[in-house]
Amino acid sequence: MLIDAPLPDGYRFRQLTADDRHAVTLLDTWAFPSPVEPEEIEKMPSSLTWSRAVGVAVDGPDADDAGTPLAAMHASYPFGEFPVPGGTLPTAGLTWVGVHPQHRRRGLASAMVDLHLARCRERGEPLSALFAAEYPIYGRFGYGKAADDARLTIPRGARLRDVPGADQHTVRVEHVSRERHGALVDAVHRAAGAGELTGINRPGWATRETEELQASWWHDPTGFRHGQESRRIAIVERDGEARGYALFRRKLDWVPTGTEGTVNIIEVVALDVAAARALWGVLTDLDLMTETKPFILATDDPVLRLLDNRRATGPLVADNLWVRVVDVPAALSGRQYSADVDVVLGVTDARLPNNAGAWRLRATAFGEATCERTDASPDLELDVRELGSVYLGGESLAALAAAGLVTERTPGALARASTAFGWPLAPVCSWIF
Repeated sequence: MLIDAPLPDGYRFRQLTADDRHAVTLLDTWAFPSPVEPEEIEKMPSSLTWSRAVGVAVDGPDADDAGTPLAAMHASYPFGEFPVPGGTLPTAGLTWVGVHPQHRRRGLASAMVDLHLARCRERGEPLSALFAAEYPIYGRFGYGKAADDARLTIPRGARLRDVPGADQHTVRVEHVSRERHGALVDAVHRAAGAGELTGINRPGWATRETEELQASWWHDPTGFRHGQESRRIAIVERDGEARGYALFRRKLDWVPTGTEGTVNIIEVVALDVAAARALWGVLTDLDLMTETKPFILATDDPVLRLLDNRRATGPLVADNLWVRVVDVPAALSGRQYSADVDVVLGVTDARLPNNAGAWRLRATAFGEATCERTDASPDLELDVRELGSVYLGGESLAALAAAGLVTERTPGALARASTAFGWPLAPVCSWIF
């Protein structure tokens, strides 16, 4: 049953089902223009968990004028084990948020976010996370930019620093399929996020938990290749054990001077630096290719340190995950901290009043944490948007305070809390949901 949330007159929420696939596809191609015809898109596996997909239906004569029975929709993915610093928490991955052009600027997106947040609380999900199609949109709903990723263009043959043990690895390159490689990819991806060697997990490293997400991820339609080949996989192994992989496509152009080729990396994962060095040595030196473009890398990915001339790769830092704290005490007590901390946070939240107020956070370094409402005066004051920004450990409370977004009321509290909220590994999600 849908939770009541205000909508403008003439609109109503409607629970979507698999029978709405055609209407959903039409709306999605209006909200996000695609060169692929809707009929072809409908043949592809849907990533949606339909019980978490909600449409906004139009009442009255405008329904036919829109060309689709839906004016807007949103959905979420059920991440039951979303990585947060030192653990995991149930998290709603907000996705497929779209409004038909005819129905923009009527408050539909705002109403959908309110409904989404209400359903998160109902389901016991303390966090919501998303990738923002446009940077300015979600801050006003309390989401904070919580992670960045690095994107590079690596010239062929770029010099990489030597790593002991890299020569003990082998790399094999194959056509990829879910049947042959799905279990390997899933196992290595999970192990990398959990921090197999160090015991330190990588916050934000969401896995593709549902069958719908897996089916959609592995589908490789020609219409979305943009002139590139079908997907390939490079698997790095040591003594027959997979230690990493890269999913990629190549694109080759013939020009008067010879060839210009690009290796477009979809996802690259390695369990240790020796495996990473062996894998990147192959990816950056494939025949007929002139450059290698990894799409999403953590800002502390080993290759950024192994490149002898990182400047030559024209590195770009882009926003990755955005996080919305839905339940302050559950979220803050559900992660670990890098230092002992005892601080009272004064939180404002215009959309979820239950989050507003003073909260006492107490934790030991890499140990247990508690968060309880208190009548004590805040040591630090911040909006829930900034709390989301620092939640995964990728943003600094001190940096936000320097920008005037966090206020220190108790001297010394900012430095101590900023240290505690940090995390040894940079947060990132390796795929866009």
